[in-house]
Amino acid sequence: MFKKLICTIIVALTALTQIDLVHAQSAGPGIFDGQTDIGSPKIKGGTVYNTQSQQYTVSGSGTNIWADKDEFHFVWKKIKGDFIMRTNGAFVGTGKEDHRKFGLMVRKSLDANSAHVNSVVHGDGLTSMQYRKVNGGTTDEKKSDIKGADVLQLERVGNTFIMSAARKGDVFEKEEKLDIDLGDEVYVGIFVCSHNPAVVEKTVFSNVRIVKPAPADLVTYKQYLGSSIELLDMGTHNSRIIYQSPKSLQAPNWTKDNKSLIYNSDGFLYKFNLATSTPAVLNTGKAKNNNNDHVISFDGKMLTISSGDGGSSKGYTVSVNGGEATMVTNPKAGASYMHGWSPDGKYLVFCGERGGEYDVYRIPANGGREERFTTSPGLDDGPEYTPDGRYIYFNSVRSGLMQVWRMDADGKNQTQITSDDFNNWFPHVSPDGKSIVFITFLKSEVKPGDHPFYKHVYIRTMPVGGGPVKVVAYLYGGQGTINTPSWSPDSKHIAFVSNSDLLFSAFPKAKN
Repeated sequence: MFKKLICTIIVALTALTQIDLVHAQSAGPGIFDGQTDIGSPKIKGGTVYNTQSQQYTVSGSGTNIWADKDEFHFVWKKIKGDFIMRTNGAFVGTGKEDHRKFGLMVRKSLDANSAHVNSVVHGDGLTSMQYRKVNGGTTDEKKSDIKGADVLQLERVGNTFIMSAARKGDVFEKEEKLDIDLGDEVYVGIFVCSHNPAVVEKTVFSNVRIVKPAPADLVTYKQYLGSSIELLDMGTHNSRIIYQSPKSLQAPNWTKDNKSLIYNSDGFLYKFNLATSTPAVLNTGKAKNNNNDHVISFDGKMLTISSGDGGSSKGYTVSVNGGEATMVTNPKAGASYMHGWSPDGKYLVFCGERGGEYDVYRIPANGGREERFTTSPGLDDGPEYTPDGRYIYFNSVRSGLMQVWRMDADGKNQTQITSDDFNNWFPHVSPDGKSIVFITFLKSEVKPGDHPFYKHVYIRTMPVGGGPVKVVAYLYGGQGTINTPSWSPDSKHIAFVSNSDLLFSAFPKAKN
């Protein structure tokens, strides 16, 4: 009888232990594999994932992340090799402790004393890179010059970790770097620590991304990473992934009826139904091998597209619902890349290669004589009309780096709009005529006359007449991200493409 009672107690204790373990290390929400309390916080943490906004509200207690062991709540994914991890973060409420923490973390294991590196924001605004190089070792930190960062990025290249931080709307400033060997497979994710075992703190994480970047030996324009189509709220700067594919998807246009996006992939144009998250091939007739220069007319009825079937790219027009395409550019001239319609539908503007020079041209929408609008040596590209028809925005290398310029609708009075230390491409004017967005490449990664795939880029915005420039999206992308106008009809959202070699089950996928 005694033995039987002991066995019963052991079974019961085992069951209780298993229940506790399940609670402590449960399935991860959204893009993550799991979540757990690291160490033994007195109050258990947890995560609420909003499937609509794709935001994570993480609750965490714990004494600290410091010295030789840690207590906090961790939402994680196991990953191998190089990666880029990024998030926006904001504490909920005023908080109890100055050193409450949220951030991004990479751990060798889920043990409390594991070696790790993290990018962290404290309650008092201190932003730093903290790390423990060996299991059970002491924790050190590198303090950032940024105070109260809202945006964090933690990247691994080999055994080098790179932390970048910014306040929302600003570009990343000075990087912090650390060499540490955590092994090939690591736990990466988001975390919260209250710095007080009797308190629970909450943080809302937005734009959480784990990116597998292009390998060093990737052959561009022959090999491609997967793509995500994202919709960005221009008010909150929160972005939602609405579709993923292992193929290269590029340059989403937003249709005027607010029902679809039009993008290109593998030489075809696709119409993506926003209500059902499904794409369908758009018939363009004889225009084959379509590239990422395609624009919807202001009345929403027509497309101008660029097709390179059997030679260099030529300009066509076709119904927005598909049909037989009509060539409008000179078939005997050089390459033509279509970028804009005039609001009255009478003219098209494009980047044309003529005699080795790339310039901005205008041509009647039904075809005819083309007019050259730019003559400066070097690349002039991406022309696009304002909704009132008064101006054409474009980008040019004439002042050194690639910058945004503006001219009158007849090509006169060409004026530089941006003058910073970046390469700025493809300005797109909002339908309400108040703002422009454009893609920004780092001059350390990209030459002024190039806009390649798979780079660290920003999407930035500014008033249409010039003024303060703000970052609205931090991402990994480049060519195909935002080559064409992609504003929603109400000017409240834009569509763009980001890239990664890692896709997630949390989002709609291409079937093949």
